[in-house]
Amino acid sequence: MDSNNISHHISHKFDEEMENLHNQVLKMGGLVEQQISGAIEALKYSNAPDAEKIILQDHKVNALEVAIDEACTRILAKRQPAASDLRMVIAVIKTITDLERIGDEAERIAKMALNLAENDTPIHSRFAGIRHLGEQVKQMVHDVLDAYARLSVDAALKVVREDNNTDKDYQDLMRMLITYMMEDPRTISQVLDMIWAARALERIGDHAKNIGEYVIYLVKGKDIRHLDLDEVEKDILS
Repeated sequence: MDSNNISHHISHKFDEEMENLHNQVLKMGGLVEQQISGAIEALKYSNAPDAEKIILQDHKVNALEVAIDEACTRILAKRQPAASDLRMVIAVIKTITDLERIGDEAERIAKMALNLAENDTPIHSRFAGIRHLGEQVKQMVHDVLDAYARLSVDAALKVVREDNNTDKDYQDLMRMLITYMMEDPRTISQVLDMIWAARALERIGDHAKNIGEYVIYLVKGKDIRHLDLDEVEKDILS
């Protein structure tokens, strides 16, 4: 095999490794999406079996994180990637960390659902705000994974912006929950579970935002953390 063929073979193998890395992240993202959806449903209906299922499945997400991280380490050691390939590996390492943490938050929500189920206290209709927040962050995770799959800067930016709305809705919900406790002390136990679940949902939104920032870094080579979003949008979409 001459040097040109060897070079082509190595390049083709490297492309396969990078494509597999990309697909593994999407697989992990799909599992995390399922966890979020299941945890929110378990919370809405105080469904103990569904909550227990989510808790038991968390190890699958953790195992994928370890496997992808090891693959990234091998690529860095063997291939010594540069430029966009290096950014891809860095973005993957950061993304799987946030995906694993989203899985942890989904597990926490499932545990709150389990508490409610064990105490036979379904969510009261006045707690509809947490359902809205749950649907909101679930959509954020779905959208940011779509942005990652398509390497879409525009879609990633929308998720980053949406986190501001999520934070506002979370603050409104917290004020409402505290008011419920003050008006009726009998609701304290249930409301505390709602508060912890709401906090977990808000954190999921934060992690989705982080992944959106990694997508932008991957495509544009620009770290937008801590920058003004209006200026960022003008800069990278112009």
